[in-house]
Amino acid sequence: MPAAAVDVDAVVVGAGQAGLSAAYHLRRAGLEADRDFVVLDHAPRPGGAWQFRWPSLTYGRVHGMHALPGMELTGADGDRPSAEVIGEYFARYEDAFGLRVHRPVHVAAVREGDGGRLRVETSEGPYATRTLINATGTWDRPFWPRYPGQETFRGRQLHTAQYAGPGEFAGLRVVVVGGGASGTQHLLEIAEVAAGTTWVTRREPVWREGPFGQDEGRAAVALVEERVRRGLPPRSVVSVTGLPLNDALREARERGVLDRLPMFDRVTPSGVAWDDGRAVAADAILWATGFRAALDHLAPLRLREPGGGVRMDGTRTVRDERIHLVGYGPSASTIGANRAGRAAVRQVTELLARVPAAA
Repeated sequence: MPAAAVDVDAVVVGAGQAGLSAAYHLRRAGLEADRDFVVLDHAPRPGGAWQFRWPSLTYGRVHGMHALPGMELTGADGDRPSAEVIGEYFARYEDAFGLRVHRPVHVAAVREGDGGRLRVETSEGPYATRTLINATGTWDRPFWPRYPGQETFRGRQLHTAQYAGPGEFAGLRVVVVGGGASGTQHLLEIAEVAAGTTWVTRREPVWREGPFGQDEGRAAVALVEERVRRGLPPRSVVSVTGLPLNDALREARERGVLDRLPMFDRVTPSGVAWDDGRAVAADAILWATGFRAALDHLAPLRLREPGGGVRMDGTRTVRDERIHLVGYGPSASTIGANRAGRAAVRQVTELLARVPAAA
């Protein structure tokens, strides 16, 4: 017999920026943690994906970190690792607002339950909920492209998610794959200690000079929103804004560190190669190739469209009004996550008021 489920009005899955924002607004709406809603997080401690950032990413080097609603992050030491600073801030936030995050809890699946409820199957037992706010982000789904010969490489291959800092590449020949912000950050750090670096991207990098104001930000978000409205997999907001050209990147360009090569055609035992006969020897390949939305636990609900994404109306999934995705697509930024948490809770409370608790 299946285990009896704990009844709640809302389940929040994930306690990063978007999940904590949603939990805060649920409390503001009058719902009580552990009675009316629960927050489930599979990470070992507070901090969302920030807790897994590499130590050399200090808080002073973080761009665009917006405070959670209701409590500013003040007095932080810019020389401390961002994982520590933001992790401690999230912990204080959870305590200050009594959010009572359950961790570590793994959510295995969300299914249709009885009486119009969703059944959330977790490592601490099942929940029966009237609504679900999903805030699982992307960190758990690093994207590894596949190229011929990849399995023959005798050196080390790793993804951004495994990057612990430049020290492990000292004296090595390193190929960095990826044209996003993480790829360029890693490349600049590694170039300081490596025997040599090669930067490879699928597309020519787009550099952005000058200020990036509200108009530019809205235009970038609109591009991502259009994709999710059509049920296509979202591109990140960062991917459509281009790379900000700061002083460090200008210097790296002058030194040749950012001399980009087009994507190689295959991996060889000793490096990478192109069909035109060009080859680069390497001891390590770092795949800075991004992440995909961690939504596998929602698969039983069949929310995906033929285009591969989940069609959205704001934060609400079009196929099921009980389910909201925050920190997904256009809200996959710290300020976007805050706003999405508030918007999702507004619609959740409207649904709770409109639909009877017992069908």
